[in-house]
Amino acid sequence: MSKKVKLETVDNVTIRFAGDSGDGMQLSGGRFTQTSAIMGNDLSTLPDFPAEIRAPAGSLAGVSSFQIHFSSQEIHTPGESPDVLVAMNPAALKVHLKDLIPGGTLIVNKNAFTTKNLKLAGYESDPTEDGSLEDYYSAHFIEMSKLVTRASEGIDLSPKLIDRTKNLCALGVLFWIYDRPLEPTIDWLNKKFKSKPDIIDANVKALHAGYNYGDTAEIFTTKYIVNKAKLPAGKYRNINGTLATCLGLLTAVEKSKLSLTFAGYPITPASNILHTLANWKRFGVKTYQAEDEMAGIGAALGASYGGSLGVTASSGPGIALKGEFLGLAVITELPLVVINVQRGGPSTGLPTKTEQSDLFQAVYGRNGEAPMPVIAASTPGDCYYTAYEACKMAVKYMTPVMMLSDGYLVNGSEPWIIPNPDDLGDFDVEFVKENLTDEKYLPYKRNEKTLARGWAIPGTKGLEHRIGGIEKQDVTGDVNYDSDNHEKMVQIRAQKVANIANELPPTEVFGEKKGDLLILSWGSTHGTCKSATESLLSENLKVAHVSIRWISPLPNDLKDILSNYKKVLMPEINTGQFRQMIRAEFLVDAIGLNEVQGKPLGASTIVAKAKEIINER
Repeated sequence: MSKKVKLETVDNVTIRFAGDSGDGMQLSGGRFTQTSAIMGNDLSTLPDFPAEIRAPAGSLAGVSSFQIHFSSQEIHTPGESPDVLVAMNPAALKVHLKDLIPGGTLIVNKNAFTTKNLKLAGYESDPTEDGSLEDYYSAHFIEMSKLVTRASEGIDLSPKLIDRTKNLCALGVLFWIYDRPLEPTIDWLNKKFKSKPDIIDANVKALHAGYNYGDTAEIFTTKYIVNKAKLPAGKYRNINGTLATCLGLLTAVEKSKLSLTFAGYPITPASNILHTLANWKRFGVKTYQAEDEMAGIGAALGASYGGSLGVTASSGPGIALKGEFLGLAVITELPLVVINVQRGGPSTGLPTKTEQSDLFQAVYGRNGEAPMPVIAASTPGDCYYTAYEACKMAVKYMTPVMMLSDGYLVNGSEPWIIPNPDDLGDFDVEFVKENLTDEKYLPYKRNEKTLARGWAIPGTKGLEHRIGGIEKQDVTGDVNYDSDNHEKMVQIRAQKVANIANELPPTEVFGEKKGDLLILSWGSTHGTCKSATESLLSENLKVAHVSIRWISPLPNDLKDILSNYKKVLMPEINTGQFRQMIRAEFLVDAIGLNEVQGKPLGASTIVAKAKEIINER
């Protein structure tokens, strides 16, 4: 007699896959993400992996995880506490169990709970046998290694390779519980391993083994349905921040008819930008892996001098090394895009963990008076638009521009409407083509509206000009040490950056246009702040949320917006860098909500703080 399975519809679910770095948690999470995207769910993901990628197997330091939040409604975050935790070994259970909601579903690979692994994880007894889990969670202990071994009988692969398919077994169990089809994953396996039929066969059988276990085992009595989300009409794809950034750069060069030269040094978590662009030579993209950070930005700046769009990318430690060249880019007034994928600091810090650590560095972190425009992405998909806009402003205003992203944005993913590049407007580039006078070319003759100087290609007859790091004379570009001229040039360069604010669209206010509290955010805290605001508005509280994209210059209308609220709350994953900027600029007593734990803020934390502030008398 077959078991009776109850179908239950739920609005959203948060699942976390956790195991050793070699257990394939990113792959399992990625396939569940792709399948959910195909089914039309809104989703948000948070990959999390250690810097100690060579940590001993089974150790706490080597645990990797992937969290996905999928929903039948529009969502903005990868979720906080998971509803489901898949733990592939004792270490994964030890690290992540504290986050699982009370009564949540716990799926454990029982075969990994050996005496050795339990000791590595710091367990004195086996939690799968001592009854410590069943009272608090819906715990299921599955012998995944045994299941995949049986399923792969007759396949000519080593036991070690067979055992590596257990992540697909776990994925199959989750596909059954949440009524997900297997076909997209099977199709992906066939493409991924098309030259290795035995690998395909083993993984497909492991996937089926997990799914069939869910279907036939008596332990699962409920399947959960998460319906298709009602999202704006359009053609969607699943995208992460790295790919979105690269597509934004590519769109910029396609629309501008410029060439793209990317030069950089590999650094976590920015390395994948270099790797992605290196695959696009067919689009005329040139990539150069430099020997160090200085060589990378130097080559990119040289490319811009030669008439290409120079781009480089790094993270905080690398940006520090690039500082001298950033000053050179400012004084030579050449277009350059610098992508800073932020991570936890200081020094080498937390290479694989996310923080908004580099705001001060981006805005102020250069010697002398060296103002630079700074734009920050807010979601994985927004990385596309921020990268494009950074390129456009760099060229239009003849200035280096820094784009701020972070580890959560570049690694996280979401459904993304594929944009029509025609909707982005024109991207006109005007090189100085000739000198129409008998006089010497004037390289610092400026556009009256933007204050940008002309972009002249070296080697063009009649356009010979001097360039370098010594202060320039206004208009002529000659070396000049005069104090009045220096002050004038400093002020011009600052005003040029400030002029960008004149073409920014009105700042979007989500929620009440006037009220008790404004939640002001920048960058990747956008999602949690918006979710928190939605929750507060549902309780009829007079609150609003504003997310700032342009950090330097700030929007012209921000002062008026701030004045419409009694209090301002600024959540940041740093110690309050933007809050200090806002306080200094607008004399607003903004209240900080700050965490530096290497992970995104939770919406519930923001809600609690907001209510505390509103209720203060």
